[in-house]
Amino acid sequence: MSNYIRFDWAMKRLLRNKANFAVLEGFLTTLLRDRIKIQKLLESESNQEEEFDKYNRVDLLAEDSKGTLLLIEIQNNNEYAYFQRMLFGTSKLVTEYINRGEGYDKVRKVYSINIVYFSLGHGKDIVYHGKTEFRGIHQNDILELSPFQRQTFKVDTVSQLYPEYYILKVNDFNQVAQTPLEEWIYYLNTGEIPDQAQAPGLNAARERLKLDRMSKDELKAYYRHLDNIVILRDNINTERAEGRAEGRAEGKAEGRAEGIAEGLEAGRQEERRQNAIRMKAKGFPTQDIADITGLSPEEIDRL
Repeated sequence: MSNYIRFDWAMKRLLRNKANFAVLEGFLTTLLRDRIKIQKLLESESNQEEEFDKYNRVDLLAEDSKGTLLLIEIQNNNEYAYFQRMLFGTSKLVTEYINRGEGYDKVRKVYSINIVYFSLGHGKDIVYHGKTEFRGIHQNDILELSPFQRQTFKVDTVSQLYPEYYILKVNDFNQVAQTPLEEWIYYLNTGEIPDQAQAPGLNAARERLKLDRMSKDELKAYYRHLDNIVILRDNINTERAEGRAEGRAEGKAEGRAEGIAEGLEAGRQEERRQNAIRMKAKGFPTQDIADITGLSPEEIDRL
């Protein structure tokens, strides 16, 4: 068992404390390759919509040389519409943190940083970066800022004005860490910090995220969280395998692509129900079952 608290749990309970901001600052500094200083957490409407969502997402105001606004989202759920969720989160920040009557030149820069503990999309890498560019459909050139806009907005490209997205697929990292970012991804995945790891923020994590600093009740809740992660990963793997199998069978029977999609969803939904039934029988709280399976509390109560 690791001596350190997993990052996803720490984000829910510990890293919202200003005294522990050094951990988050180190992570952001490593990812964005710029020294980041957190100013405060932002209590927005968007991160209070649902109790579960509130504890899986943190909006914070951070400062680099340009006073950048960053959005960090920690997500454990196997959410099929996660790409749209990212878009929704950045849109809310853009609109919530501009004062009414201000010009559009006051729109703040937003980074959406998503640490996902499930298989999101199809790709070979573990870290993805997305940004907005405008490319000509005839000349294939990229639309650039005018000299006046570059001087006014203090950026070099149009993409620097728009939200940027980072996706860290931490469960897919299964190699020896060679870079500071990989050291962080290793910790995000395993909850362990090797002695030789020296990425910014990891020394702060060693000091402030030790298991022996937790109370007995906190440890009990934390170990239940670890058990839920094991169940969650097993659910995801099972859903994926059974969904593919049922999708193929349905697709062959109907002879069209719609059968595959319907079969996939049917297989996933049935597996969610069966997992919920098993967890309910073992006494898991309804909200924990809902968080893990994606079923609503009402659906779980009817099982």
